[in-house]
Amino acid sequence: MAVRQIENMLALLEFFAERQEPATLSDVVRHFGWPRSSAFNILSTLADAGYLYEPRARGGYYPSSRWQQLSSAFAEGEPVPEALRTIVAELGERTGETVWISAPSGLFAVLLHVVESPAAVRYAAGIGKRVPIHVTASGQALLSQMPKRDCEVLLRRATFGTWGRNAARSVEEVKAQMEAGRARGWFMSASYYSPDLGGATVPVVLGDRIYSITVAGPLYRVSEKFEYHAREIYDAIAREFGADHSARTLTGMAAPVWGTFRAPVE
Repeated sequence: MAVRQIENMLALLEFFAERQEPATLSDVVRHFGWPRSSAFNILSTLADAGYLYEPRARGGYYPSSRWQQLSSAFAEGEPVPEALRTIVAELGERTGETVWISAPSGLFAVLLHVVESPAAVRYAAGIGKRVPIHVTASGQALLSQMPKRDCEVLLRRATFGTWGRNAARSVEEVKAQMEAGRARGWFMSASYYSPDLGGATVPVVLGDRIYSITVAGPLYRVSEKFEYHAREIYDAIAREFGADHSARTLTGMAAPVWGTFRAPVE
C-alpha cells in the first residue's frame, strides 16, 4: 500500500530535478495543487533536516548537497560486478600497467577496484581515490555516457586548478577533449591531472550503471601504447560481455578504427 507522504516527497524531488532552480511554497502549491499546509509541512521538514535550503532569503527552496552525499555513499558502497573485476585482473596481466574501474560520484570519478602495476615506477592508485571527473580520462569517459543535461549540470559546477600541464583550463576545453574521445572511440589523458602520467579509458555501461576502465602508467612508458591499451580494454569487454556489448550499450561514441599498431616489445 502506497504511503502518500512518501509519494509526495519523491514527486517533489523529481519536480526540483526537472525545474533546476529554487521554488517557493507558492510555486509548489501551484504545481501540485496540494493544500498549502501540506506543502509547507513537507518543505519545512526537509529544510529542518538539512535536505533543502534557501539560496536567497525568501527566494525559495532548493535541494542541498546532502542528497549528493547520500548518493555518492550508495555508489561507492555498491559491490563491483565480478565480471569487471575479471577484466581488470586480465588487463593488469596483459599490459603490466595499473588498471582500475571508476564510477561517477558527483564532481569526481571514484576508483572502485584497482590492480596496481608490479613495476617500481608506476601509476599509484588506491581504492576510494577520487579524481576530478572533468579533467581525467576516467571521468570524461563517464561523462560521455550521462544524459546531456546531467553532464551540463556537472560541467557548470566544475572548477579548474593547477594539475598537469595538459589539463583542460575551461569547460570549452573539456568539451573539446570529450568530443575528440567520442570520435576516437576511447579517452586519453597525458599529463592532464597527474604530471607525467597518462592512460587510456573506455566507458562500460551495465544496465543503468556507468563505469570506466583505465590502463595508466608513466608517460615515457605508455604514451606510445594508448591505442594498444584501448584495444585491449575493448577486447576484454567483448570476451566478458559479448562481441557487440560496447556497440550496443555506448551512446554517442564512434566505433574505434584500429590501425596496424602492435605493442612495443619490452
